[in-house]
Amino acid sequence: MKTAIVILNWNGKSLLEKFLPSVVANSPGANIYVADNASTDDSVAFVKSDFPEVGVIQNAVNGGYAKGYNNALEHLTEDLFILLNSDIETPAGWLAPIINAFEKDKNLGAAQPKILDYKNKDYFEYAGAAGGYLDKLGYPFCRGRIFQELEKDKGQYDEDAEIFWASGACLAVTRDVFAKAGKLDELYFAHQEEIDLCWRIKNLGYSIQCIGTSKVYHVGGATLQTMNPKKTFYNFRNSLFSLLKNVTGFKAYARIFKRMLLDGVAAFQFLLQGRPGHFFAILKAHMSFYTHFNTLKKQRKIHARDTRYYILNSVIWQHFAQGKKRFSQLSSFGASQNKY
Repeated sequence: MKTAIVILNWNGKSLLEKFLPSVVANSPGANIYVADNASTDDSVAFVKSDFPEVGVIQNAVNGGYAKGYNNALEHLTEDLFILLNSDIETPAGWLAPIINAFEKDKNLGAAQPKILDYKNKDYFEYAGAAGGYLDKLGYPFCRGRIFQELEKDKGQYDEDAEIFWASGACLAVTRDVFAKAGKLDELYFAHQEEIDLCWRIKNLGYSIQCIGTSKVYHVGGATLQTMNPKKTFYNFRNSLFSLLKNVTGFKAYARIFKRMLLDGVAAFQFLLQGRPGHFFAILKAHMSFYTHFNTLKKQRKIHARDTRYYILNSVIWQHFAQGKKRFSQLSSFGASQNKY
């Protein structure tokens, strides 16, 4: 299986200097590309001079994660794409298990490795951990990470496992499935666009897995406490986008209504904490959702399916009200299949 590792870059020369050597050294047989989102630093010149074996794709504008990757992948013909963040260290042996999984399972549409914290390598990292899930209201959580609670990697997720969404920090997807699913939605710009893509891949009947025998180390480390208001805006807005686009029937509107009520609670918590920028970011997220409502409804007619998944009714309740901090503590998870 011909494989392309594609690293999206915007003014990230320092990250490329630090992490690109590990990708080049530990990814035998793969073609490696840097997709540059109209950087104004000398990232492109650095890659061309220091890593001539790495291909460079220069996008005309900075269209964010979604447009940046959509534009870059149009130029490539490999069978398997691996969308890799520029702040990831890849150890020896990380790539082969991912390729092998796709070669063995022709119904595998997307996958991720275990994602560990570069700064604390015994622990899972926020952006994906050992594979992502959603509860009925669209709140994301992971094996190894529930909201801000991160688990230590003790080998508990070393087996390959079916998941709901694979992390955009290291997302492997076949070229054919990426095209069939409609590519990344550029309306999202950044944050949670991989969840929407994986949801559409699921709706097409493909599986998504975390490959437990592969691991990478991600700097990342985003939390609500350290987010800037722009990230808050995208996370809250894009989560609503995904619910409307991918949930069928009247239940989509019921869940959106409940979700927006909880968003309001979160907004006032930000206000009480003295962070008005985040309060207004959530208000703007809701206004943007209303603005794009009709566009999203048109996409819904194309993508929404009444498919069965393993899900929770409410990760919010189990975590914040019942104090459950680890994935294994979530009650009845995986015991039955419920319609999303």
